[in-house]
Amino acid sequence: MKLLLLLFTCSFCCILNLHAQDAMAIIKKADEKFRGNTSQVEMTIRTVRPTWSREMSVKAWMKGADLAMILIQAPAKDKGIVFLKRKKEVWNWMPSLERTIKLPPSMMSQSWMGTDFTNDDLVKESSIVNDYNHSIIGDTVIDNRSCYILQLLPKPEAAVVWGKLIVCIDKVDYLELHTRFYDEDGKLVNTMNAYDVKVMDQRLIPTHFEMIPADKQHQKTEMVYKSVLYNRPIEDVFFTADKMKTVN
Repeated sequence: MKLLLLLFTCSFCCILNLHAQDAMAIIKKADEKFRGNTSQVEMTIRTVRPTWSREMSVKAWMKGADLAMILIQAPAKDKGIVFLKRKKEVWNWMPSLERTIKLPPSMMSQSWMGTDFTNDDLVKESSIVNDYNHSIIGDTVIDNRSCYILQLLPKPEAAVVWGKLIVCIDKVDYLELHTRFYDEDGKLVNTMNAYDVKVMDQRLIPTHFEMIPADKQHQKTEMVYKSVLYNRPIEDVFFTADKMKTVN
């Protein structure tokens, strides 16, 4: 009986381990497909509120998971504002103040430029691959695409914004189509939907994203990709504090 129990326990642990590995492989493949080795993106970000809306033109450069630069091109009052990420550190260049500010970890959960995205969402300070434990918890269908439902729980040592993520990833093309963001108490904070799947620079990706806060009616932020270039060479020296002041 003890031998049977031991064999059952070992088999069950192996199944759980394999399941977790499969879940991590799915997350990693989706992340790498959307991110590429490098990417250069031009996008429009539209913040919608019950009585007003606001639109920004944004340009972003990313290299791997550690380097990112985001430039605000419009409206005029925000033109030239830049965010820089190098590994786990994030800086903000404010041209009106001629000052570079380092963002503390406590600010990563704050709203990015008054939108429903957080600073962490935009610069990806935390790693969806390395900072969470992953598991497959079900299946669903989104826009006629069969998807995995994955649960992501932060590792004990990880300094992350979210207490839990529920992510839906297309089984064929590994597109992240739906994500729910929960706080440390398990309360739903934001829901992100991705759609308008198109080929951009020979890569199939969603091009329209909307972030919807759970507790604020008639409020959302939309992000629409206008163009994307993947895997073009970008030198590491591009992602520096000095470059923030001259990037265009």
